[in-house]
Amino acid sequence: MPNTPPMNTTTLLSLAFRPLFLSAAIFSLIAMLWWSYFWYSPFNWHVYGGPLWWHGHEMIFGFAVAVMAGFLLTAVQNWTGVRSLYGWPLALLVGLWLCGRLLIAIDVGLPAEVIALVDCNFLVATAIVLAHPILTVRQWRNIIFVPLLIGLALLNAYSHWAVFNNKPLQATYALHTAIILITVVITIIGGRVIPMFTANGTGTQKIMPIKTLEIISLISIALIAAPMIMPEAFPELAASVIYGLALISNGWRFLRWRFWICWRQPLLWSLHLAYAFIPLGLLGLFLHSIGLWTNFSSALHCFSAGAIGSLILSMMARVSLGHTGRPLQVPLSLSVAFICVISAGVVRVFLPIVNPSWLHYTVMLAGSLWVAAYAIFVVYYAPILCKPRIDKRPS
Repeated sequence: MPNTPPMNTTTLLSLAFRPLFLSAAIFSLIAMLWWSYFWYSPFNWHVYGGPLWWHGHEMIFGFAVAVMAGFLLTAVQNWTGVRSLYGWPLALLVGLWLCGRLLIAIDVGLPAEVIALVDCNFLVATAIVLAHPILTVRQWRNIIFVPLLIGLALLNAYSHWAVFNNKPLQATYALHTAIILITVVITIIGGRVIPMFTANGTGTQKIMPIKTLEIISLISIALIAAPMIMPEAFPELAASVIYGLALISNGWRFLRWRFWICWRQPLLWSLHLAYAFIPLGLLGLFLHSIGLWTNFSSALHCFSAGAIGSLILSMMARVSLGHTGRPLQVPLSLSVAFICVISAGVVRVFLPIVNPSWLHYTVMLAGSLWVAAYAIFVVYYAPILCKPRIDKRPS
């Protein structure tokens, strides 16, 4: 059992999921409201990197990586039995993340290099903090998350470099590749927890992984990073083969988890439906690579607005209950939130395919659904995240 934190440690700073989940959810609300308003009433908005870069960057390196850090720095305590970050060091980490958001959104006259350094160091610091307990107990199975975090930090740095060197294509490639790396993290974690959660929640036997299938599905998605970071230089045939292999292996893997037995439990069906966006996105990339689907943005939004946005909400809802000693049950309002965020992904992916001229309304509708989903989460979970465990156990 990890050591209990000192009594003067506030509950909110007792474990990383508490401040980072809450901060990320609130930030995503603000960011998506602002983005939707910008599309509703366009104005001359001079923001660091430009509006398009700001939206992509902040939803990836502002919102998604904060939740990922909160999850990993919480999970590593369970994995290793070593006390994870808490108290004022955790407050400093959250403060570093917040400084990145503020410096990018508000021009205070600092050089772009300083802004980039502050922003990128959140992921570097998270990787160091995550590595410590893993290396302490030599738990090599989980060390994979450390290079993935460093890879995301490098992509963030590359994106910033492209911004202040006026290379918009390179900045976009960096963001696209970051989406794929986050999808790799989701694929690893999803493969570990979704079959287990499904078996526990339905009282059925857990579906055991097929080792070869697991390896192929993970490696094939990781390889997608290559055509994302350098699309002009990567052979189209090779990209098609990678997309096809990733589609087949990950589609088979997903179907083995038996999504059809979970419909009575919101914390399960929300996970499965969110994860379904991954094979759907792989299908989109494959069809795009062979010239049968021209909307690359919709394929990519399967991963970002679809899988990442939906699965984050579902995982935050479950982790926040489990790590505060509460029953794994949610009210009807959370089911509504899950439906809203999944619908936001569906709208963002498919409406531009139906009619590209609807993009203006698509962004506003998807943004409104996202805001509704995360507003419900914040209202319901803020008190939970700020209060001690109900079973009186240490965090």
